[in-house]
Amino acid sequence: MQRKGARAFSGHSYGHTGHHHGGGGNHYSRLKPVELDPLSEYGLPSKGEKRLLSPKVQESYYSKIAERYLAFCTEAGDKDNLQKQFARLAVADTTPSSSASFPVISVPPSPLTSAPPTALPLPTPTSLPTGSFPDITFIATDNSKEQDQSGSLPSILSALRKLREALVATQRRDPFTIQVYLFAIRLGILAKSFESYYPALLYLLRSVHPFSNLTSVELAECVSYLVLDTACRRQDLAGAFKLRKEYKLKDKKVDAVLKALVGDNYVLWWRVKRGVDGYRVKLMEFADGDVKRRTLMAMGRAYLSLPREFLESQMEESWEGLRSKYGVGWELGGEKGEKVVIRKVGRG
Repeated sequence: MQRKGARAFSGHSYGHTGHHHGGGGNHYSRLKPVELDPLSEYGLPSKGEKRLLSPKVQESYYSKIAERYLAFCTEAGDKDNLQKQFARLAVADTTPSSSASFPVISVPPSPLTSAPPTALPLPTPTSLPTGSFPDITFIATDNSKEQDQSGSLPSILSALRKLREALVATQRRDPFTIQVYLFAIRLGILAKSFESYYPALLYLLRSVHPFSNLTSVELAECVSYLVLDTACRRQDLAGAFKLRKEYKLKDKKVDAVLKALVGDNYVLWWRVKRGVDGYRVKLMEFADGDVKRRTLMAMGRAYLSLPREFLESQMEESWEGLRSKYGVGWELGGEKGEKVVIRKVGRG
């Protein structure tokens, strides 16, 4: 007499091939393995993540971040698409400068390998041609289909935050820490994510530099970013001058930016902006709106009319953009609207 429990295995055995044509293992092989994002493997150390406190894990994680950024730049396909990806993550709704391009951060060599590095070190603005894009070979892509990589940059910035928290928790202040923070600062500036680059700047200058000195070039670079951020984004000119004096910064470009802001000198502002690297352009863009408003007010007091093409080129905005963003109430004149009428003079 057969027991009830035996029915479950009679004719329905896992090894039976009569109904499964090749074994029941095929049923389980159709299940796709879960793909875990390497950058999401760890959590925030401030929330209890302990694995990132290991120096070897930190260096391995940084290599993954660098590889992801390189893949992001390669998949962008060209300079214009790469700029769009950065613009999507920008905090402020600003128009990128047409005269200066965003420099790409090269992936630094992995600190875990003892072999000579095959990649160029992380570039500094002084090594980048003014107003140009580094000579980088991109993988050919189908530009007719714009690739949506809007999720890549936030994940990279989030991973850098986790790594920075781990470095702070372990009080690590060696050259590797400097390399990570420089990477985070430069990438945060390009993405206009002040939540990323501003605390990183403060920690690098105040907590890391006194124990592991930055080079003179790195120190001048970081201080210039901090001064520009204070003047342009935070709109604290007094604080910017104080920082410049505190760190004894000698930078003619930074001095010219401060001079332009203090004197409402829009001509000097545009001239400087067209002559600096992409990192400083992104920081200066935080003050673009105020500079343009003051410039439009000055033009309204000084001119009766202006050529439309001249106004649009100077403001780096279309006529429609000037009306919608800055509330310009002037009118178009001429047969084809080629002239902007600022004030009409009545005939007596």
